[in-house]
Amino acid sequence: MYAFEYRRPATLEDACKALDSLAESKPLAGGMSIVPVMRQRLASPAALIDLGRIDALKGIEVPNGGLRIGAMTTHFAVSRSELVRSKIPALGQLAGGIGDPLVRNRGTIGGSLAHNDPAACYPASVLALDATIHTDRRDIGADDFIVGTFSTALAPTEIIVAVSFPPPDTAAYIKFINASSRFSIVGVFVARSGGTVRVGVTGAGHHAFRCRQLEATLMTAFDPQAARAVRLPADELISDINGSAAFRAHVIPELAARAVEHCMAGTSGAIV
Repeated sequence: MYAFEYRRPATLEDACKALDSLAESKPLAGGMSIVPVMRQRLASPAALIDLGRIDALKGIEVPNGGLRIGAMTTHFAVSRSELVRSKIPALGQLAGGIGDPLVRNRGTIGGSLAHNDPAACYPASVLALDATIHTDRRDIGADDFIVGTFSTALAPTEIIVAVSFPPPDTAAYIKFINASSRFSIVGVFVARSGGTVRVGVTGAGHHAFRCRQLEATLMTAFDPQAARAVRLPADELISDINGSAAFRAHVIPELAARAVEHCMAGTSGAIV
């Protein structure tokens, strides 16, 4: 490690002031992403602004029938929330499958989205559920939030405050995990609202993305066999030690089909 300044403000206003006043400063949520990166000397912020004391960034609410989750709410809290399980059970399923108990008790939804790891689970959910990311400055739609690999629409000193999810009619998340890291080799989140179907995919590309081909197919026939019949090009998918791009192109429709099966059965998904 190297020397850096550490501050732990008690209010969002103070956190914003610290980020604006300290050059090359970074907000610190659960620390599950930025601390390992700093240890590997892949990042060297001059200051960390710890958001852990800011109660306004924590908690789960259901304003106007929707679901709003504070940015500093942990994965564990999301996975155990009765509000989440009553409104969007698949989101609770997703949160409960992230990492290990340490990660789930320290990691936060805001931190995960801000880091935007290509194999993280939450990015697929915000795309599939058409979520809105609220920051200290503005509201950002999910389709505009993810820009690239580890890259989002957030400005350098912008802080995620909360995420709002409109509850779908049905949804499910299927995650094919890397057994050691528990990140997604491929993860597919399917959500249906009225006649609209959105499919968020993670782990298969340079960042999470919507699979438009599957969406179009499932809007015509919300059926697992229809999903399995989709043939995806491998051109824009990634190859690594966990699988080739062609392998991922084959797995995405299969996981989407299983997600549809869970939707039809009234269940929230699975880890495979």
